[in-house]
Amino acid sequence: MTDTNIIEMRRITKRFGAVTANRSIDLSIPARTIHAIVGENGAGKSTIMKILYGFYSADEGEIFIDGIRREIRSPHDAIALGLGMVHQHFMLVPPMTVLENIVLGAEPGHSARIDFKKAEDQIRKLSDDFGFHIEPRTLVADLSVGQQQRVEVLKALYRGAGILILDEPTAVLTPQEVEEFFRILRGMRDQGKTIIIITHKLNEVLAISDNVTVMRDGQVVGEKTTSETDAAELARLMVGRDVLLRVEKPAAVAGHPILRVSGLNLDRRLKDIDFEVRAGEIVGIAGVEGNGQTELIEVLSGLLYPDSGRIILDGQEFKGATARRAKEMGIAHIPEDRHARGLLLDFDLADNSILGTHYRAPAAPSAIGLIDYAAVHHKADRLIRDFDVRPTNSALPARALSGGNQQKLIIAREFDLHPKLILVAQPTRGVDIGAIEFIHRKLVELRDAGTAILLVSAELEEVLSLSDRVLVMYQGKIVGEVDPQNVKQAEIGLLMTGGKKEDETK
Repeated sequence: MTDTNIIEMRRITKRFGAVTANRSIDLSIPARTIHAIVGENGAGKSTIMKILYGFYSADEGEIFIDGIRREIRSPHDAIALGLGMVHQHFMLVPPMTVLENIVLGAEPGHSARIDFKKAEDQIRKLSDDFGFHIEPRTLVADLSVGQQQRVEVLKALYRGAGILILDEPTAVLTPQEVEEFFRILRGMRDQGKTIIIITHKLNEVLAISDNVTVMRDGQVVGEKTTSETDAAELARLMVGRDVLLRVEKPAAVAGHPILRVSGLNLDRRLKDIDFEVRAGEIVGIAGVEGNGQTELIEVLSGLLYPDSGRIILDGQEFKGATARRAKEMGIAHIPEDRHARGLLLDFDLADNSILGTHYRAPAAPSAIGLIDYAAVHHKADRLIRDFDVRPTNSALPARALSGGNQQKLIIAREFDLHPKLILVAQPTRGVDIGAIEFIHRKLVELRDAGTAILLVSAELEEVLSLSDRVLVMYQGKIVGEVDPQNVKQAEIGLLMTGGKKEDETK
């Protein structure tokens, strides 16, 4: 370790119109460390890193790399200075090999002939030096998500990066992949690299970083040595108040089965799915994204039609129902993509509060079908108040709200249906830590009121803390059920990648 700062950002200010995203920020990153930057949505952490990497230019302030003032006007300038950035959504070409993806845009040799042998030798050496275990001739399409992430890191190292910026690097990894990735990061640090992580997972900040910078409202509000802080203090700095980090809930009092699914199949994406959800319980589904969770929720909400199987809702056959019929039968749906499925962004909050129920009271109290806008605004104002949606103006368009407040509006609308079953997909994706606490509390309240809840989340910790039972999906199948109170992270991670529980192998 060293006290020498490899990066100094001084008095950085960035404005987007009337909005000041970064306000006179001073940020220091010591060399050869893993440095975490945390903050709520809109805190300015991504903006300050995009300024460092050249996506944005600061309106005011200076950047020093290795003690020398630098002008970084583009990512090309940043790369030339030894910076690399790995985005949350990978920028790889699946039909191409690892080798081809890494050299793309930085091909060795000359225009007439690319020296792939030289590149392959260099990539193999980097892979061996840092313990990546990646074969250069493998197609990217054949790699796991965790291996694809390593390819992105290798791509930055191949271009000479000594400073790596990682945006939400564990968002799509299994527990085993997270552990292996952290091992690689520590090895890179020990070999002289400087790593900056943008994240919202405080447990991972404490596990991997040496130092942490906390941002709120476009400013730095705390700089901590990780070993001298804890999750509660970091959360308090992020939000400005104490935050309940762990879901507190009494034991479930489960009633009769509300949802029964048997032999459900969909175009090889769902394979012989069987399970049930009872009144007054939360059943979580764990799994790496892309293993059938999205399709299952969309079949159950009436958005997709299954090839075969039965869906019984509170004793009534559901097969072939539409999304409108699903709501009429008592199914509410919080979709994983709030913009594509949950909101009409150019419509105001009042109109969005009646999506899917606009044809019935109180929106349309008469058989004529005319909408009672006074009643609609009255309903929207009540939901906004009860679910703390901000700003509190039902005439605003939905796009004027932050992601967390958009999510709270959707949750308010769906909870207000008083459903028998609620399908909850990625309820806190892109949501602030304060809003996460609120959403979790509301889900537990709904469960305790007797509603059956089916939860899908890419956040394993969220699934384990909220659920009363957990099903694990892999390649379109349910491959196991675990007790969230007693299961080990390694055990559930094994199931998520197609392995078996220990007691099943004996």
